[in-house]
Amino acid sequence: MSRTTIRPANSRTKPSTRQRTLFWVLGAVVVIGVVVGLYAIFSTSASSTPSASGTTYAVGQPGPGQTAPAFTLADTTGKQVSLADYHGKTVLLYFQEGLSCQPCWDQITSLEADATKVQAAGIDAIVSITSDPANLIAQKTGDMGLTTPVLSDPDLAVSQKYEANQYGMMGTSRDGHSFILVDPDGRITWRADYGGAPNYTMFVPVDQLLADLQHGAKP
Repeated sequence: MSRTTIRPANSRTKPSTRQRTLFWVLGAVVVIGVVVGLYAIFSTSASSTPSASGTTYAVGQPGPGQTAPAFTLADTTGKQVSLADYHGKTVLLYFQEGLSCQPCWDQITSLEADATKVQAAGIDAIVSITSDPANLIAQKTGDMGLTTPVLSDPDLAVSQKYEANQYGMMGTSRDGHSFILVDPDGRITWRADYGGAPNYTMFVPVDQLLADLQHGAKP
């Protein structure tokens, strides 16, 4: 006589290999979906503005209409320079990656070469900020013959206030390529963060930069 095996009522059948594979695939799809969703949220946290040339740049925070955060940093001579020193003037803050980015320094060279155009656009002064030590910045600016003030922000304290370290190739450890126009009363009237993904732009021709400024500045 054949025997019939009766399973206990509380016994469970182990999932097959196919079922286990399906489980892991579904789990992976869910995880990927969550990651993509989070990326979409954070990547759109800063608005994107078409430039006068048809390209786009991010506009981070603080942005146009907001008060520019105060700061005091050392320049290449060791002098302490404050944003308040420029009260009554229109100043263009230029946050840049630093010594590892030659195009960033070429940007300053081009701005100095086109100083007449810059002044005609209503800019009284340009101040650059990067995270390298002041003595190394001094050597670089001396070698290149630059006169634009370049301030040292080694612990990124000021860069983080302006979220300028959110738009570069080095993650959040360095600034990207951000321009912030501050009016005589200390209010931001224009901002362009060119250095972010996907293009990681580290040089903007002066004519394009000034056209973008004229196109996007908020009076």
